[in-house]
Amino acid sequence: MEFKFNLNDIFKQSVVEINNSLIPPGFSGDRRALWDTLGKVSEVINTVGEASAASQGLPKPITTADRLRNSEQKLYLLIDQTANNGKGAVTGMLKTGKKGLYVFDRDGQHYQVTPPCVLDFYIHESRQRTGLGKQLFEHMLQKEEIEPVQMAIDRPSDKFLGFLNKHYTLHSPVKQMNNYVVFDGFFPRSSEQTETKESKSR
Repeated sequence: MEFKFNLNDIFKQSVVEINNSLIPPGFSGDRRALWDTLGKVSEVINTVGEASAASQGLPKPITTADRLRNSEQKLYLLIDQTANNGKGAVTGMLKTGKKGLYVFDRDGQHYQVTPPCVLDFYIHESRQRTGLGKQLFEHMLQKEEIEPVQMAIDRPSDKFLGFLNKHYTLHSPVKQMNNYVVFDGFFPRSSEQTETKESKSR
């Protein structure tokens, strides 16, 4: 995803983490430079959010600069620094954040939790199936020091579920009424509960 301005002047790494300040890592400059940078970062976030929504068939974007600014969420942008004649291009986006959720396991037991969640995930159509999704997802897992099974996924597409199955052997999702999806290893003390049930049945 290309822009008229030079992305490499704004984003200094191939994977950039943006929080609610919208200020990219490594920024330096006066107030005028800051406002110019914030405007460009907002344009990038809104454009990528619109592309993600269109790809998922959503009626409106769930990722916008305004929504990020008013949250505690994190946005990871994947940058191809060699694209667009050296001006760079955005090839992927991943948004995470904690949410207070009620979730149910397969036995109907409910839990009140506030887990890290994957809230939006998008790789540009021209770059899919090239390993970029795995690169971006792995970067997020390392930064947040978490395993995929510990995360709740908001409205995952069939393509994303296939991705999780292929790379992390997460299958048979436990779908929730709130449109989130979790997997069996997500639930606390699930192994202890299984052992208790087995011991009672003996």
